[in-house]
Amino acid sequence: MIYTVTLNPSLDFVTRLKTLTLGETNRADSEAIFPGGKGINVSRLLGQLAIDNTAWGFLGGFTGQHLKTTLSGQHLVQDFTPIAGNTRINLKIKAANETEINATGPAITEQELAVFFQKFDRLTNHDVVILSGSVPKSLNSHVYQQMLQKIQLCGARFVIDTTGQQLKTALAYQPLLVKPNRSELAQLYQTELTTQADLLQWGRQLIIDGAQHAIVSLAGDGALLFTKNTQYFAKPVKGQVQNSAGAGDSMIGGFIGTWLQSEDVLESFKIAVASGTATAFSNDIATKQKIEEIYHQVSITTV
Repeated sequence: MIYTVTLNPSLDFVTRLKTLTLGETNRADSEAIFPGGKGINVSRLLGQLAIDNTAWGFLGGFTGQHLKTTLSGQHLVQDFTPIAGNTRINLKIKAANETEINATGPAITEQELAVFFQKFDRLTNHDVVILSGSVPKSLNSHVYQQMLQKIQLCGARFVIDTTGQQLKTALAYQPLLVKPNRSELAQLYQTELTTQADLLQWGRQLIIDGAQHAIVSLAGDGALLFTKNTQYFAKPVKGQVQNSAGAGDSMIGGFIGTWLQSEDVLESFKIAVASGTATAFSNDIATKQKIEEIYHQVSITTV
């Protein structure tokens, strides 16, 4: 089973308008509310690919209840830990430039965290846990490491999508996949990535430091995949970006869902790029139909 972990889920309130003028009343052209959070995005993408998965995390209040109601799918099981606080609401403003206001999130009590940790006792060596996103301020910065230790004790495998010290610590546990973008990779190794040679050097370092696979997303410049034996480059697919939020999460879902079924690295990378691009070209997480449409436009070469 694939389990996704979203420690700080959200309802994403998306509003669209032609121009945003600060300090004045603005009229939206449209609004929509989607379930949000990086792990939840991965779960939704896996559901589109008809891959069974279970979503873990914390939900509370009327916002958490609404998220549960809207987060439905034949292949997605909800197993959230209930909390007393309210699940946060994030504001996504789609105008000439994209603007996001992400809320802090609810406080998680020690008792709620203990109940959540009990779920890890069920894991076996057949399971994969995908850890994604921010940590609520009420939890200490070592919560990711605590989860990794529990995953390792059970013999399960994991994917992690985080940054900085948390990512550096996770590499020692040999993650199945990591997926930093260009700036996150530069931040991790405290360097500048100005040339392709820089990208190849430091992307390769992720493998040296413990990752089994590493995707470095380059936004409109494509993506790189690093494995123990070689590296691949996916050319960018041309199209109109509608929604950059969730594109990276979709890449993770596309890669892991495909790799666990086939262990075909190239096919997994191709589905990953198609999934991430399809989400970027959609208003929400990509549909299977959109992913298939983009798939035929993906071109991958060995670097």
